[in-house]
Amino acid sequence: MSYIPTYDEVKLFIEAVRAISDYDFSHYSIKSFTRRIEKVMSDYNFTSINDLIKKVVKDRKFLEQVVRDITVNTTEFFRDPEIWIELKRIIFDRFYDEEQIFIWHTGCSSGQEVYSMLFLLDLIGMMDKAVVYGTDINEEMLEIAKLGQFRAKDVLDYKENFEQVFSTFKYKPKIEDFFDIDQKNQKFIVKERYRNKAKFIKHDLVKDHNFFGVDFHIIMCRNVLIYFDPQLQNKIYNFFYDSLRDNGILVLGKHESIIGELSLKFKKQNTIYFKKTENYSPW
Repeated sequence: MSYIPTYDEVKLFIEAVRAISDYDFSHYSIKSFTRRIEKVMSDYNFTSINDLIKKVVKDRKFLEQVVRDITVNTTEFFRDPEIWIELKRIIFDRFYDEEQIFIWHTGCSSGQEVYSMLFLLDLIGMMDKAVVYGTDINEEMLEIAKLGQFRAKDVLDYKENFEQVFSTFKYKPKIEDFFDIDQKNQKFIVKERYRNKAKFIKHDLVKDHNFFGVDFHIIMCRNVLIYFDPQLQNKIYNFFYDSLRDNGILVLGKHESIIGELSLKFKKQNTIYFKKTENYSPW
């Protein structure tokens, strides 16, 4: 049976990590964080939180590995295809006449969402004008994203997602249009034109500002903020509001929503939030 750390022990671990590094998990949801720590302790056979703390304090490489384990998020191509179908219409109607479109995927993990966006933009004839960033705190995931090489299973398991989105086009694209297939190693490799277009950068939502030098048309932050407490969520929602241009949109995950006074800054449509301003209203 795996060791289950107490609330106080998890807090002790968070304080220890904050004291020796730039990582600050103090505003993560304590329930979610405890589950992650419990898994880390089980995976590395630790039976006390003190032993885990001693190891991360002495071994920087191990600390980085633990941070990677804690922050890794699941992702998939065209996750929640109905949202992508809605985005297809909104992006085309709203941004087609823009000279450039700036898009930011936060917490992008291994990059499937970023590449899904690029596939979609290519199909509606808007990829050339797009600048697409994918950011994450987890450098190992970013390296995987840059390579754009995925197990065949990790693509084909989501064939239905592709098919639902592709079914909305008169020309019916195929998955193979977007990948080079390595039959020998059972890998799907994102075609070079998409890999060259994506910009993957390390960014910590908790601590880093908008250092990209632009205001974004679209910010995608799906299934990331569910791991944060309400105080940090609100801080980041404000940050996103300030990082969007006047006609910009914020896309959240199915189980995330903006509530309270902050919700007045956006017009909600499904999980898509349209920025409201005094001088601009799309409605």
